[in-house]
Amino acid sequence: MSGHPQLLSTAGDPPLLAERLERLWEAGAVVALAAPLEQAQLRAALPRRMPEFWGGGVVLGTGGSSGSRRWCLQPLAHLQAAARATCQWLRAQNLEPAGSVLFNPLPLHHVSGLMPLVRARQWGASLCWLAPELMRDPARLVLEAPLPADRAAVLSLVPTQLQRLIEDPAALRWLAGFAVIWIGGAGLAPELADRSRQAGLRLAPCYGSTETGAMVCALAPDRFLAGAAGCGQPLPHAALRVAPGSGALQIQASSLAAGFVEAGRFEPLELEQGWWSSGDRALLDAEGLRLLGRLDGAINSGAETVFPEQVEQRLRQLAGQVNLPLQALLVLSEPDPLWGERLVALVRPAGPELLQALQALSRQLPPSQRPRRWLLCPELAPSALGKWERGRWRQWLRAQPVAEP
Repeated sequence: MSGHPQLLSTAGDPPLLAERLERLWEAGAVVALAAPLEQAQLRAALPRRMPEFWGGGVVLGTGGSSGSRRWCLQPLAHLQAAARATCQWLRAQNLEPAGSVLFNPLPLHHVSGLMPLVRARQWGASLCWLAPELMRDPARLVLEAPLPADRAAVLSLVPTQLQRLIEDPAALRWLAGFAVIWIGGAGLAPELADRSRQAGLRLAPCYGSTETGAMVCALAPDRFLAGAAGCGQPLPHAALRVAPGSGALQIQASSLAAGFVEAGRFEPLELEQGWWSSGDRALLDAEGLRLLGRLDGAINSGAETVFPEQVEQRLRQLAGQVNLPLQALLVLSEPDPLWGERLVALVRPAGPELLQALQALSRQLPPSQRPRRWLLCPELAPSALGKWERGRWRQWLRAQPVAEP
């Protein structure tokens, strides 16, 4: 299909938007989806005409922990291939996809909010839309979105949504009724995983991106409840490997994106003999995929490679062990004349006493992993989808006065 992509705002009623989206796909259109605040940015990125060979497809924003924002072009056929693979994965869990109900609390301009629609249509399953205001009001959510008594319920969440719901007893009972809860979009903190296991929640931590058509691997809920960590084994449509030397996670899948649109141009996805490098550092072991952090987020501190995300995880673990009420923590880096780079911790705690307690706990870490500075940041929070907009917080950090060493 050629011609200019159709730009749709995801404001408004999701079922009506989904109907319009599907009509455009039936006509072979490429549809660009954006939140209202990003429409102008997406419009400027779109080319006037798409290549002649494109069928139906979608343009979605991608970015996340690297802080950059790009616009990814996914052919509909690739998303459907991902949906078929997820169908096979569910059957391996002894669930029949056609008899399930998919609950979707994520917006359509996010790949994990779009894929429940694609999956439901592929499988012949029911789809239940969960409005954002419901996800912020657990009492209403439980009343207005009851689980079916005769069918398996499946849910996709990001960790921030899980964290909010698990704090409410009624919402926790609601979560316990799901046959599968895919959890992705950001790392699952060990303490949140432990609480979920204690509550018997059938989480399936997974890994994927807009470029991969959402998840390419997932941990089976039974393995999660047994204490396994990581994101599980590849789905049937995907293969994973770790690049020698860099440790970069590389993916080969029938759901890989076609490429990106930027400043009116289309750029094909960069592949190495069919493999796409994700930008994440990873390990592959008997349980499957374990993420170590973003390659573009790694720093060199005192001749040692340090991954700030791993430092965050360790500090949260230490805080959890002594019941410190840590609300939000983000570790960034800044130049240092002696070390090359040193870590800085941004913290949203209950007060300065907690900040001092965190500093004391950090002495259990190797010197290169100890933040040099600790800054109170009352507004610190991830995005609504649970991702840290690191570019935004680096700007905040640069605006803060530098104390004398």
